[in-house]
Amino acid sequence: MHIMEGFLPWQWCLFWYLVAIPVVVYGVIQIKKITDKNPESKPLLAVSGAFMFVLSSLKLPSVTGSCSHPTGNGLGAILFGPAVVSVLATITLVFQALLLAHGGITTLGANIFSMGIVGPFCAWLIYKGCKNMGISISIAVFLAATFGDLLTYVTTAIQLSLAFPIPTFSESLIKFMIIFAYTQLPLALAEGLLTVVIFDYIKKLRPDILTQLGVMLKTKAPDVVGGK
Repeated sequence: MHIMEGFLPWQWCLFWYLVAIPVVVYGVIQIKKITDKNPESKPLLAVSGAFMFVLSSLKLPSVTGSCSHPTGNGLGAILFGPAVVSVLATITLVFQALLLAHGGITTLGANIFSMGIVGPFCAWLIYKGCKNMGISISIAVFLAATFGDLLTYVTTAIQLSLAFPIPTFSESLIKFMIIFAYTQLPLALAEGLLTVVIFDYIKKLRPDILTQLGVMLKTKAPDVVGGK
């Protein structure tokens, strides 16, 4: 998914930076609010960032100028919301660009927009929608993580097609989507399953934090009948 250094024209690099920066700034504000209100959530925030860093570093060769890999953005979006994930994605992408030659600094804005904004926002919307419909939490987490991954790649395909509409935008988009699909569909499904496993572990270990963050509703204790 990471668009490589120097691959996008400078006009598009600037455009995606201008789009991404306000969201990241808002994400920093949200992190401060969340950690001030729930200081015990800081380790979970670190886990979400580490989860994203590790998964998105497992890259497979894909279309020229990019690659396929899990994104890890669904977990953070479910726990803290999409704005917070934009900050985690920024940190992840900067380290990967500087230390792993994965992505780039000129293309950082574009990569933040796809992996740190669109993907997490879609994952967050899907999780909230499933929860409101009374769907099982495990299914909600699976769908959120899977489609958060897939929508990240759809966004990258759109970004590449906008920069290189050869011969037309629509034809370019179809080509990019097809090439990505071969590797990304199975990766997205695998990421969805892994995210469910991680989330279930967190739920068993610290359900209180999930309740405080509003991720889960507080379960009521059963009524005592007849004094028993």
